Amino acid sequence: MKRLFAAILLPDAAREHLVTALRPLRGRELRWTEPDNWHITLAFYGDQPNDAGRVSNALAQATAFRRPLTLHLAGAGCFNSRTLWVGVGGDKEHLRDLMADCLLDPAERHRQRAHVTVARGRDGWLMADHAHALSVYRGPDFTADEVALVESHLGQGRGGGPRYEVVDTFYLR
Repeated sequence: MKRLFAAILLPDAAREHLVTALRPLRGRELRWTEPDNWHITLAFYGDQPNDAGRVSNALAQATAFRRPLTLHLAGAGCFNSRTLWVGVGGDKEHLRDLMADCLLDPAERHRQRAHVTVARGRDGWLMADHAHALSVYRGPDFTADEVALVESHLGQGRGGGPRYEVVDTFYLR
């Protein structure tokens, strides 16, 4: 079995801009995610058969007639006072449609929110303070012209976090 998700990977300029913006907030109170792992999740598939044919077919169909998107990272928030995220701006309507089309189960659409997870922790007040501080953040525009099918290897990355491996790429033209 493979643990899979579809994602837009961040270009270096967007990642470095966010690293710089987060630098004043970083401390030991939170578990900060690795910048090399930052991505915008389009759909999470969980454990799938090793051939992943169903997922690949869904992504091929979802991306077949889509144009590249102009996106930027913007704003911030928290999920359940435990996960700090940075939002996504730009071609949001087209991004929402792409996210919906990448799902295997359309009933999951209500759970989708375009974001990049940057930290996790248990201090809800600290999370809320950081989200407030980042609410005015806006990163540089970038073109998203690829959707990556990514395998997650839990516990195999730096510091015991996940290691991500791109297993296929689908192009937006």
